[in-house]
Amino acid sequence: MFIQVIKGRTAKAHELRNCFDQWATDLAPAAKGWLGTTAGVTPDGMFMALIRFDSQKSARANNERPEQHQWWMATSKNFNGDVTFHDCAEVDQFGQGGSDDAGYVQVIEGRVRDAKRMRELGRMMEAGGMNDARPDVIGGTMAMHGDGGYTMAVYFTSEQEAMAAQDTQPPANLRAIIEEERGLHMAEPSYYDLTQPWMYWRR
Repeated sequence: MFIQVIKGRTAKAHELRNCFDQWATDLAPAAKGWLGTTAGVTPDGMFMALIRFDSQKSARANNERPEQHQWWMATSKNFNGDVTFHDCAEVDQFGQGGSDDAGYVQVIEGRVRDAKRMRELGRMMEAGGMNDARPDVIGGTMAMHGDGGYTMAVYFTSEQEAMAAQDTQPPANLRAIIEEERGLHMAEPSYYDLTQPWMYWRR
């Protein structure tokens, strides 16, 4: 899997939603290798999108389509200032990966000293039963930026259930792994809450 992450500030959430709805209707059918998109705007106006393709080649081919360029030129007018992009060829999934059944998505952005070890620890946590300890978590994706940065999307059944479970203690066998993972971070991660996520999937 390949993920393109888009981030930018907006005061026009409704207009952006219309643009992505249009893409899903008009452009998605011919976007070879497109798997799905999770997007949304936080309560304070930060837009986040994770666009999933089966490969980097497919993502590049989509970006080169004339109709894609025209769509983006119109869509970009709804942002305030610069928009950042991260092309992520190293992607891990946990749980079900993601689901349009999710009522709430939290996007986490951070930077670590050792991306390879970060991915190893993620797989160890899943194998150790982390998902079983949090039934409110459907699954998620971890997309590495290639420079130590990452963007993670965690899909929850609902915001209410996520908040109720946030103080749940991890299984004892995973606590050392979690502590090591925290120690890899160069600074405190940033959290972006998509309380009304936009979900698009290839049907």
